[in-house]
Amino acid sequence: MRLISIFLVTFFALKNLNPMLKNLNPMLKNFNPMLKNFNPMEKAMRLILISLLTFFVLTFSVQAQQIDTSADRVNVDLQIPLKKIGTLKQRNSNEVSASRWSLGCEVLDRDYTDYHSYKEYLVPLGIKKLRLQAGWAKTEKKQGEYDWAWLDSIVNDAHARGLQPWLQTSYGNPIYSGGGGSNLGNKIPDSDEGLAAWDRWVEAMVSRYKDKVNEWETWNEPNGGNKPESVAYFNIRTAKSIRKIQPDANIAGLNLAGTDFNYADKFFKILADEKAFDLFNSFTYHPYSRNPDDTWDSTIALERTLRKYNATIPLRQGENGCPSSFNITHALQHHYWTELSQAKWFLRRNIGDLGHNHDTQVFAIIDMCYPPEVTTYGLLRSDRSKKVLGVKKAYYAVQNAVSMFDDRVTPILHAKIETTAQHRRAVTYAFRDKNTEARLIAIWFHLAIPSDTNELKPTKIVIEQGKLKNPVYVDLLTGGVYEIPKEQWNDDGNQQIFNDIPVYDSPVLIVDQSLVIMNPQ
Repeated sequence: MRLISIFLVTFFALKNLNPMLKNLNPMLKNFNPMLKNFNPMEKAMRLILISLLTFFVLTFSVQAQQIDTSADRVNVDLQIPLKKIGTLKQRNSNEVSASRWSLGCEVLDRDYTDYHSYKEYLVPLGIKKLRLQAGWAKTEKKQGEYDWAWLDSIVNDAHARGLQPWLQTSYGNPIYSGGGGSNLGNKIPDSDEGLAAWDRWVEAMVSRYKDKVNEWETWNEPNGGNKPESVAYFNIRTAKSIRKIQPDANIAGLNLAGTDFNYADKFFKILADEKAFDLFNSFTYHPYSRNPDDTWDSTIALERTLRKYNATIPLRQGENGCPSSFNITHALQHHYWTELSQAKWFLRRNIGDLGHNHDTQVFAIIDMCYPPEVTTYGLLRSDRSKKVLGVKKAYYAVQNAVSMFDDRVTPILHAKIETTAQHRRAVTYAFRDKNTEARLIAIWFHLAIPSDTNELKPTKIVIEQGKLKNPVYVDLLTGGVYEIPKEQWNDDGNQQIFNDIPVYDSPVLIVDQSLVIMNPQ
């Protein structure tokens, strides 16, 4: 009984005093010399106790960083006046055949994060593609000598997990005269020596990883300090180097910071003059805005600019994110973001991209030690230790969205949907199942920056040719799935009318239940 009492006291002490855990290993070591003074029975009992203590130390250390799979994993003040029937089932990346999502795992080239600290969180999120920056300056520190060990460990691990690394060739390398800068906003290579070294770097990298990487991107956000004409020729040069080694490569060009369609026009004109569009599979842009719904006018203008020169190559949202706290120097700065507003921001950004038929990217997996501060754009909490300290609401929100918006569904552009909500304006996007034609409608209030309140407003939604046979309501923030009572909707054969649907400034879905994979309530 005394041992049991000690065990229970120790158990609850360990559970409630996590800061003490790091001190236990040295303490446990001190037990060994003491054992020789005990009789065999005492020694056995104490060895069992030490084993149990060690077990609990390890258990609680791991549990502090575990991914929550419970139905209430996102705890927010949200009272939906419908009957809950389940929670969206988390689907890992190996359970999703394909999707139009990618995940930001950048800045490893500058050691602002540590891939191996967060790699266990990648597959459970459900996104297959990882955007990585290859890091020429980190790999070639002495001219002519490549040290691939750091990048091998990342690419090989991601590939072994069934993930698809997407490698960006930038940045430059100052060990060469005119080799370009090694950070954001720096110059591209511009000397004969620097460009020749760049060609060797790109060809060596593609040769090394061509069996594990098929998707490439050129220089990141070159409009931070380079002329569009120079960037266009540099993109052409880089794409030719990639295709020389991997003819069937998938190559993304431009990589524009923002949606500067005037800059893009000059870039695209050079590609047209050089008949170089066939080198590229897509062009990426990074549309940062406090209200993620505010960028669509300029994005549409960017797309029209591209269509002046090419009718088919798509635009992709290649990097976009939102911090979960106030920051002073980086994108979306000087605003009091929280984990709740961040989660709403990601949902609105990513579903808006998909609704406009653009691939979407989540920036980023983890908080970054990006000088001069720790930037909190991550789905995972971290600090200067670069270790995972916890899972944010945004991780679960993105996980919920990924589980719904995979390759089963495709957007219906220009769908006819009307909404009414007092003093509010709602945005809607429609999707259909490729095989069954079952419908999915996303809706949220879009006029303001995502807030820290969850004010639901009853809203009437009228959908022409809705094709919703068994509609349910899904809140993507929490993953909750709810019944829509028959008295709240009707179908006259041409229109489906839904009354008093609770809507707020985070995306909710009216979706045919056949498309919902859930754990029942």
